[in-house]
Amino acid sequence: MGGIGKAIAVWLALAAPVQAQERVQAQEVVIAALGDSLTAGYGLPRGQGLVPQLQDWLDGRGHDVRLINAGVSGDTTAGGLARVDWTLGDDVDGMIVALGGNDLLRGIDPGVSRANLDGILSAADAAGVEVLVIGMRAFNNFGEEYQAAYDAMYPELAEAHGALFHEDFLGAISGMDTSGQEGFLPRYIQADGLHPNAAGVARIVEDIGPAVEALIQRAGQP
Repeated sequence: MGGIGKAIAVWLALAAPVQAQERVQAQEVVIAALGDSLTAGYGLPRGQGLVPQLQDWLDGRGHDVRLINAGVSGDTTAGGLARVDWTLGDDVDGMIVALGGNDLLRGIDPGVSRANLDGILSAADAAGVEVLVIGMRAFNNFGEEYQAAYDAMYPELAEAHGALFHEDFLGAISGMDTSGQEGFLPRYIQADGLHPNAAGVARIVEDIGPAVEALIQRAGQP
């Protein structure tokens, strides 16, 4: 082999591992969004719910990611725990966990909700799946003790499991009304007073998007 031929052979040998690594890093990342009606897109036209809007937002920022809508309207943390193993399919690299709103509406003991969320995160740990926990903020209808326990379970569980954490799913569409009471901003909420409209979902996506990007980065590491 001549000098040029040897040089090409050496270059190919050195380049092959780099090219293989680039192919691994460029592989599509699959993220499952485990949640309730807020994730499922309740009351919204097709394509305007959280998952499709978030998919479009991530696509626009150049991410090679595929989101799976694992939202079930009316689901509680118990329901999420019951189906987490099914959600964690072989192709799932990361999972967004956004559950607990229906527990709050039903006044379920935060200790029960916490145990269910802990089970969900433990299942993800066992499957080697990275997680982003998105919390909710309790209203004070059930008292300060309930509110404190509910609000604390999300960051504490995220820290215990080494998961990423975003504080408040609905924070981007919440604020003070004309009477000085904190609640949902009317222009971003559907007529039921509970679920965001398409414009509200767009604000939520902008708010949680950077945390989802961090999850993609973690989940996509070879």
